[in-house]
Amino acid sequence: MQRSIVTGIEERLAEVDAVADRHMRSAGELEAMLRSLYQLLYDTDLGSADRREVAAAAPQLLQRLFISRLRLRDRIAGWQAQHVFSRPAQSALRDVFRIARYGTDMLGEIANGNARFAPGEKSKRGFTGKDWNTLVHPAFDTSKDIPFRSGDVLLMRGSAHNSAAIARIGDVDTQFSHIAIIYVDPEGKHWVVEALIEDGSVINSLDHVLDHGLGRAVLYRFRDNEIAARAAKLAYDRVLATRTGTAPHIPYDFSMRLKGRRKLFCAKLVAQAYADASNGEIQLPAYKTHLDQRNNKAFLKAIGVRAKETFAPGDIDLDPRFDLVAEWQDYRATPLLRRQDMIMTKFFEWMETKGYVFHEDFIIKLISVFGRLSSHLSDRAKNLLSSVVPKVPSNMKRSCIATIAMLHKSAEEVMPSLSALDDDHVRMTGFPLHPREMFVHLERLREVSDGRIGYLRGKA
Repeated sequence: MQRSIVTGIEERLAEVDAVADRHMRSAGELEAMLRSLYQLLYDTDLGSADRREVAAAAPQLLQRLFISRLRLRDRIAGWQAQHVFSRPAQSALRDVFRIARYGTDMLGEIANGNARFAPGEKSKRGFTGKDWNTLVHPAFDTSKDIPFRSGDVLLMRGSAHNSAAIARIGDVDTQFSHIAIIYVDPEGKHWVVEALIEDGSVINSLDHVLDHGLGRAVLYRFRDNEIAARAAKLAYDRVLATRTGTAPHIPYDFSMRLKGRRKLFCAKLVAQAYADASNGEIQLPAYKTHLDQRNNKAFLKAIGVRAKETFAPGDIDLDPRFDLVAEWQDYRATPLLRRQDMIMTKFFEWMETKGYVFHEDFIIKLISVFGRLSSHLSDRAKNLLSSVVPKVPSNMKRSCIATIAMLHKSAEEVMPSLSALDDDHVRMTGFPLHPREMFVHLERLREVSDGRIGYLRGKA
């Protein structure tokens, strides 16, 4: 009798739970077990499974996968105490989290009937939507909407190609490109304090941020509510002073260095808020992203990165001082995010291992020059020109503008064939295309490209 694919998935999730329950005797054992889990989840392929069986079980399975991932995350503090959570083990756990999220996305898409955006349609507001859009940690699940608190941290991912690239510039790939802190004022209004590439440090309403084309978002909560509230107030007051003219504007920090207060990037803003609120006792992140172990150095230099290690948004995933309260994703958007991720993974791999580099042409030089010129215009003028020339901050280098433009246009050249392959697979099988098959397709494109993928150039 043919074995049920649903039974097979449940058995794999039981193995994840077993690792969470197991006492690890060494860092090597923990790393090996987590690497094994990653491979186990990565090798899970629906293949010839009965689509009706999988569709019926998908809502329960995605919830089960989420809970198994939470159980692993809740073990981090214990592994810290046992001194077994080494750098390799951290990397392995990040990989498990990433592949588990892809699994949840794919199950959600199947449960949602593989729905896609209609023309002109956009993502739902974050943490809304029926069915399985929002997954809640059991410790915080009251069957009601979860109220946001001052000091809560939002981990986010947008739908632009550069968002996928930002999530992949460190030594371990993640699925997030932005992080921000929430402040609830005395009148109960909810604000998000954040550092944006195009605007520097700003304050936006929570409704604006959650309704701004997100594909996924995670709500994290620091365990000391008093420190969290103080961090949010300090961050809010600091940026508010720049809006009222009592303090200078805080531009975006492209260097990704954690030192210095004159410029901030998104995670640095959050880190400084918590450090200031705790008199320096709370240092974020618990585990930093390394920028000197992989990736093309010429690419990092072109976009202005100077740090050897940093606080990348996804690092909050490994910080046991924060509870993962709830996680939201729009299952109409996750197919696009997954394709973008696979494309950027391959782009960086080709740059690192095959010597591919970006080459400018006249059009890119024109775009970057006009982008630099536009940076000196007023914000109103920038907004009017944004459909023609990207909104560029005054401290963004021409090489950074050019590199982001080339990255976007190169990804756009590859995306149509990958989307068509994925959509055809869904129509024929009812299941999304496995990331492994996406990688195979992208490698075939490279092999027949004569050394040219968009603006990426390598050996033919």
